[in-house]
Formats: sequence, C-alpha cells, structure tokens
Amino acid sequence: MELMGVVKFKGCLVILLFVGMVVGSVSGIGVNWGTQSTHPLSPSTVVKMLKDNGIQKVKLFDADSDILDALKKSGIQVMVGIPNDMLYTLANSVQAAEKWVSKNVSAHFSSGGVDIRYVAVGNEPFLKTYNASFEATTLPALQNIQSALVKAGLGNQVKVTVPLNADVYQSSSNKPSDGDFRPDIHDLMLQIVKFLSQNNAPFTVNVYPFISLYSDDNFPIDYAFFNGFQTPINDNGKIYDNVFDANHDTLVWALQKNGFGNLPIIVGEIGWPTDGDRNANLQYAQRFNQGFMSRFVAGKGTPMRPSPLDAYLFSLIDEDDKSIQPGNFERHWGLFSYDGRPKYQLNLGTRTNGLIGATGVAYLPKKWCVLKPSANLNSDQVAPSVSYACQNADCTSLGYGTSCGNLDVRGNISYAFNSYYQVNDQLDSACKFPGLSVVTDIDPSTTSCKFIIMIQTDGSADLYGNGRIWNLPIMLLVFLYYTIM
Repeated sequence: MELMGVVKFKGCLVILLFVGMVVGSVSGIGVNWGTQSTHPLSPSTVVKMLKDNGIQKVKLFDADSDILDALKKSGIQVMVGIPNDMLYTLANSVQAAEKWVSKNVSAHFSSGGVDIRYVAVGNEPFLKTYNASFEATTLPALQNIQSALVKAGLGNQVKVTVPLNADVYQSSSNKPSDGDFRPDIHDLMLQIVKFLSQNNAPFTVNVYPFISLYSDDNFPIDYAFFNGFQTPINDNGKIYDNVFDANHDTLVWALQKNGFGNLPIIVGEIGWPTDGDRNANLQYAQRFNQGFMSRFVAGKGTPMRPSPLDAYLFSLIDEDDKSIQPGNFERHWGLFSYDGRPKYQLNLGTRTNGLIGATGVAYLPKKWCVLKPSANLNSDQVAPSVSYACQNADCTSLGYGTSCGNLDVRGNISYAFNSYYQVNDQLDSACKFPGLSVVTDIDPSTTSCKFIIMIQTDGSADLYGNGRIWNLPIMLLVFLYYTIM
C-alpha cells in the first residue's frame, strides 16, 4: 500500500490510499486473500471459510498453485495476480507470457475446474514512489498476457486488468467533475484505458478512506464513513457526503472526459484496519465496513454511477509478515484475525447473519514467553532484546492508540518477547533473552491486549525448515556482542 491519490476537500488535501485487487461478474461481495503470514491457514481451511460465509469472489495477489488447487470446483470466482517484478519479462517475451498463462490459468481453468475470471497484470505499477520503474513495461505485459489468453482459447472467459492506485487521477478542486488523469502519465493511461475498452475489460482501482485520516489530522472524520457528515459537497447537483463516492466519481469523470465514460470499474480493495494506529480499531472498522456493505447489498452506487458496485473487501485475514513501511496498520486489515476468528460482527448480505470463523484450527500449547518478574529493566540487554524481537516478529499492536497501547513498560517487553516466541513455534531457544525472559502458562493478556498463541501449520513441525528458526543463533550472537561491548 502506498499513500497516494489526491483529491482536495475545502482547501485541505485528502490523501487517499489505494492498492490492487479484483472482481467477478456475479453479484455479491468479493474479498482479497493475501498470504504474507508467518503461519498461514491452510488453503482448504480458507476456502471452506469463504464458502461458509457465502463469499463468491476472491482476488489473489499471485497464482499460488496450492491455493488454486484448493479452489477447484468451489464455485468461487477468482482473479489471479502477476507481481510487478514479472512485468519486464512478460513485456519483452510473448513466449514467457504464453508460458505463464499455460501454467497459471489454462492448467487450472480447464482440467482443474477453477473459475478464473481475471488476470491482474501488476499491482499499482504507476505509484509515484516507483519513479516510473514500470511505466514502459505495464502496457506491453498487459498486451502479451491478453494475446496469450486469446491463443489459449480463453480470451472471452478470462479478462485482463491492471489494479491501480488512485494517484493515476486527480482533481484540481474539491469537486469530482474536475477529475482527470495525472499529467505525467496522461497519454499512457489513455492507451491502457483504450486497450481495456477494446477487450471488454474493467478498470480496477483501490480506495482507502482510512488513509485520509491517517495522513491528515484535520480531515473531517465523518466524511470517511457513510453516515453523519453534515456538510456535503455539491458538484453541479451531485451530492457527496462521503470521500469514497467523491474519489470514485473523480475517476468516472476522468474516464468520461477522455471518451470512455462507459468503462466498467472494479473497486479492487476497500476496507478499514483494526490495529496499528489510533484510527485503526474494531469500532471504526465495523462502522466503515458495515456502512459500505449496507449500501452494497442495497445496490447503491455513486452519484455518477448509481448502479450496483463491483467490489472486493480488503482483506480477508490479517497478515503478520507484511511490510509496515506504509504504517503499522498494514498487518491488520483482515475481517478475520490470523487464526480465522471473526474480529467483529459484519453482515455481508449473504445467507449468514454474521461472519463465520475458520474451523479445525489447531493451536500450539497454552504458554507464553514474558519478562521475568525479577528482571532488571536497566539491563543493557533490554533494548537490543526488544529490538530484535520486534524486528523478527510483530509488535505493531504496541504504540499510541493501539490495542496494546495501555501496557506498561514491562508489559511492552513481554509482548515483544512473546511475539517472537510464538512466531518461532514456541521453540525453547526463542525464549532465551539473556537474563530477561521466562516461559509461563499464565495468560498475560489484558482486556484490550491479546497475547497470541500461534496456530499450528505444516511448517510448525519442521522447526529448522520454516525459514525462521535458523535466525536463533544470530540472536544469541547479537546478545553476546552487546554483552562484550
């Protein structure tokens, strides 16, 4: 995720965030299924969870064969993704594009019974932070993948798209009607939009009103949600009482001004995180997502596109191994926690009245790594120990306004130690912070702060083969270094 997309609101810049995702053509909400987790739920468990919740569409960020195999004959429509680092190869080799389609689409589509509807070519490739790295390769890669789909006889069933950040368009005022594509990529965007139109493919964009609050302390909070904003924008008779509608219709105007007013739009990602920032909490996430779902289920679009939306919630499950460069909230977008438990009640408009969690999830034993009661907080080992634990695990629930923000110093240290201990499958040597840590069977959790117990995965049994445990000797060397110094 990146902080991009500019729309002005009464003199204040509203920075919006967008990321790449996808859709299908059936009614019903879709979800994004990300897999950047140290202990991911098994694909079969997740597919069952999708079906239990009546979710009919899913967007993947790559083409993981185990996940696609689990989606066989599930009835769930799928969008598979191509990472940005593959764009150069696919743009410069028709053969590479054909090989990718054969392996990741045709093989699963025909014999596997996976209902693949879209291929997402790249992910927000025109972010300003990429410094034009993908501007020369995105369209050629898109064209080659389309040609490969046609050659494979799938050109009518599977469509290409490019999930884009909202920084590809902008408004010179607070009104959507002033929207147009970004000047430096205006010609390129028109080429891509024309290509999508010619191939009956959609424009995919990711919308994150949460980032408006994260980026601007003066942003009117009610404008981020779908009820309660008292001073809406009047744009030539079109009334905008929430930032999602305003942002979406800025894109509609950009398309319309350039001759593509009827191009379908997919909202590839939309959601609200539950931790990692003072505005990322369960209450706001429930308010935002239920507000969005209520209008989605009612078939309400936007002032410029009043027909029902095509959208994917971001995201399905928390990912504790995601980059936190955009912010600590990045690991907390899920409707479900790392173990598949619903975080809050949400009506998706399906046959269920609320979210149904994952079944058959096995946990590690009920034990935690914490700071010794007798530990000296003035020890030279404290700072490097906590730093190492957090760098190699997940401490994003610590900090101002977070779920564990009310812990005292000892609680913060214990949380860091336990995070590292659980990520490393409760290995004894993962709770050997010099003179500081001890394993306990007493749950240190508080009312608002959960000290996790990690779930068992296929990799849990292979303690030295999961890509994490080999770091333990390094931890000991770090401590030895600080001891000597």
